[in-house]
Amino acid sequence: MVFPWLANFKTQAFIIALLALIFYGNTYNNGFALDDDVVIVKNEYVLEGIKGIPDILTTDAYQSHFKHLNTTDQLKGGRYRPLSVITFAIEQQFFGAIPQDKVDSVIGYGMSYEMNEPYEQHFLRDMHIRHLANVLLFAISVVVLLYFLRYVVFKPYPAMAFIAALLFTIHPIHIEVIANVKSRDEILSLLFICLTFIFAFKFRENQNKKLLLVVALGSYFLAFLSKEYAITLIALLPIMFYLFNGNSLRKSVVATLPYAVVAVVYVFIRFQVTGAGSDVPIEDIQINPYAFADPAQKIATEIATSLNYLKLLILPYPLSSDYSYNQIPYKDFSYPLVWFSLAVHLGLFAAFFYYFKRRNVLSFAIAFYLLGLLMVNNFIFDIGATMGERLIYHASVGFVIAVAYFLYKGFEKIKPVKTREMALTGLLVMITVLCGIKTIARNRDWKNNQTLYFQDIKTSPNSFLVNVNVASLLVNESDYEPNEAAARDDLHQAIPIFNKVLSMQSTYVLGLMNRGIAYLKLGEPDSFAANLDMVKSLYPNYPPLPGMYYRAAMLYASKKQFDKAKAALQVVLRLNPGDQAALNALNDITAGTMAN
Repeated sequence: MVFPWLANFKTQAFIIALLALIFYGNTYNNGFALDDDVVIVKNEYVLEGIKGIPDILTTDAYQSHFKHLNTTDQLKGGRYRPLSVITFAIEQQFFGAIPQDKVDSVIGYGMSYEMNEPYEQHFLRDMHIRHLANVLLFAISVVVLLYFLRYVVFKPYPAMAFIAALLFTIHPIHIEVIANVKSRDEILSLLFICLTFIFAFKFRENQNKKLLLVVALGSYFLAFLSKEYAITLIALLPIMFYLFNGNSLRKSVVATLPYAVVAVVYVFIRFQVTGAGSDVPIEDIQINPYAFADPAQKIATEIATSLNYLKLLILPYPLSSDYSYNQIPYKDFSYPLVWFSLAVHLGLFAAFFYYFKRRNVLSFAIAFYLLGLLMVNNFIFDIGATMGERLIYHASVGFVIAVAYFLYKGFEKIKPVKTREMALTGLLVMITVLCGIKTIARNRDWKNNQTLYFQDIKTSPNSFLVNVNVASLLVNESDYEPNEAAARDDLHQAIPIFNKVLSMQSTYVLGLMNRGIAYLKLGEPDSFAANLDMVKSLYPNYPPLPGMYYRAAMLYASKKQFDKAKAALQVVLRLNPGDQAALNALNDITAGTMAN
């Protein structure tokens, strides 16, 4: 044991919790980024506070978002993860719930680039508290993880439990989970999974205490309400009972049956809420990164991409908020990495059975990792993304268990004991410092969408979504540049990025519209109108079109190109025959009064 005083649970828990607070304390300064806007800031049920909880429990997680886009759920299988959203609503109640009849105006207010308005500053202050809540929940969850590892997985070896919990706490791949408030569902999911393990194990040791079973089943249901990863416990629980309780395999399976009932209840509730989900639009690469891949390419890319998770767990560099199309190019079975990845994962599968027969902890570690990976690598569920750092959060528990085991066993060979203790301590301190430097620096990138995407375009230069967001932010930023030359430079930077985006998906309406707006701001009406024409051909009833064609007409008129202005106004009137402003402008041009 490295320093006997460190064997005490309270000491270990204090160190782990303190590191969690130190590593992520600076996220308190952050605002909202990525999906925070959709899930929290513009979620009408969250804004309503406690009154919104019934709707949160009975609707898809993105229902509010799709409702305000006047569309239906576009994610295959739907998303039912109400617990984290309920915590956001409870927080909102303390911040100041918004009456239902005023929610639409709040959502439609919009947020500017600089976030200087009092309304915007209010939301920023709220997000600071939400970030703090995420950090505190993470600190609590890693302490619970430590207890689970000490009490169940490494019961005879508290040092191994500490090493595993330490590595999990400091690993930079978890930055997205803690720094992005929306990812609280990951934190809560693992927290309740660990509690399920703990109380299920306690009940197997004390079967007369039925309350332990009730708490275990309750924790399991809350794990499901957090995120779908809880389904992996149907396999992990009997493995745990077999390995660590000393039960026979048959008894272990039977002991899992009450938890299977909870899983069935959850699936039934989920189906009632989300239904079967909608089919992903075949060519929408935003939510289906494999839209342009044939079946063989899809499978080959999924196999190869699975290895990326292991690589980032071993060396978490570089990190990115997005790995969607086309940051990870499609692979086929002629690509050597596909076969190497297949060999690695088949090897892990074989190793599970090898260690399982010997009741070795490594079998649990491998099962935890592989089952977590299967939930996110698109083999079983289409998750709407190629990969993501937050998605390996659960599986990484298996990884750190294995690393802790091999580290401890490896250092056991060093003699004398004092040298062993100093060497292992030195290594852990060095890893902690390096991870801390990386984590604290990366947390700053997650301050808001601007800082995140302008940083991540360096590491994910081919990502469709990163390029879309950078280009859109440049167009937005140009409005706040005091220097006209700098504003035009922003717009000139945005246009080639939009061109790159549209080369990936030529039918991307928002890309066409925003590229057109860039040309509008540059005072180039022909290019603006050409983009509007492309939008109209794809989406004739796109709501902003009449207003945008009117702006094109006014730009043409300011340049005394009246025939083109008349043509643009006629388009406005075809789209919206009662548009009085367009009628007046057309009459002025026809009468020649606008020319004067």
